[in-house]
Amino acid sequence: MKMNTIFLLVTTALLSTHVSAKDVPASINSEVTKQAVADQVIAEQRQQLAKNTDSQGFGPQSPRDIRVTTGENAIAFNAAPPASAMNLCNIHFHKNAEHAGGEFTTYVGNGDGQGYQGGYQYSGQLTAAELAPSEQEICPSEQSSLVPGDTIEVHYVYSSAKITPGPTLGACFNDAIKNPQLRVQAQVYVLVNDAKALDFGDLTQHGEINGLQQALNLPDNTGTAVEYAGSTTGPSFNEAGSPFQVSWSVKPKVAKVNIASVGQWCKSNVFEEDHAHGVRNLVTNPALLSTISQ
Repeated sequence: MKMNTIFLLVTTALLSTHVSAKDVPASINSEVTKQAVADQVIAEQRQQLAKNTDSQGFGPQSPRDIRVTTGENAIAFNAAPPASAMNLCNIHFHKNAEHAGGEFTTYVGNGDGQGYQGGYQYSGQLTAAELAPSEQEICPSEQSSLVPGDTIEVHYVYSSAKITPGPTLGACFNDAIKNPQLRVQAQVYVLVNDAKALDFGDLTQHGEINGLQQALNLPDNTGTAVEYAGSTTGPSFNEAGSPFQVSWSVKPKVAKVNIASVGQWCKSNVFEEDHAHGVRNLVTNPALLSTISQ
């Protein structure tokens, strides 16, 4: 595509120098050229969220800035067990990080107001080689596809119910337990054109350990997770409260992943995921946030 050609000329001129990820467009696609909605649109969505949840009894919401530890939501629920004592039920990812903090603090922008081209991205440095365009379109959808330099937030979802991994949040429930405890381990990755980077197929590999379904190869070098009480996410909750109670573990450091392996995963996986999900607006209303104790 024309945009990819322009990008290739730029990266060639940079040679092997490092460039900041925040200086690289979140996606080198025609979708990025669409004008982002005005700040007022996001402000009105937040106002609607506050109105629609006021005095309704909703628990704390997600996503949030993990650097902000304060919150005023008084709805309490017991933290879910550690992931090692639960069953992995689903894996999916969002284009750009839904959470903010750690190594993903660069605000991409408001996006289209429907969850796409918004959120946060890796704020570190990438080389021109890592940013070289992919030969094939990666995980295409009606909204966008993925390119080197993009950030994704992967959600490894766990349930206390006896289940097997499968598509959507529905895989986390069964007829025996209608209200299982839920935990999400969130890991942010930056996509690079480097065959030596982490393989997404390995990162999403799962199997049984001690009778429980587990993700087998999560990174162990991305920092101590920030844990807090929240909810499910996604742009469908920009103006409505999520009714699901979720214990969150969000790793603060970003890992580099070979973008080609993400494209391969999108072609076939048990979760029936073939593209990136949109992001929910960052929840900033103190009345919808829990207190982070650590």
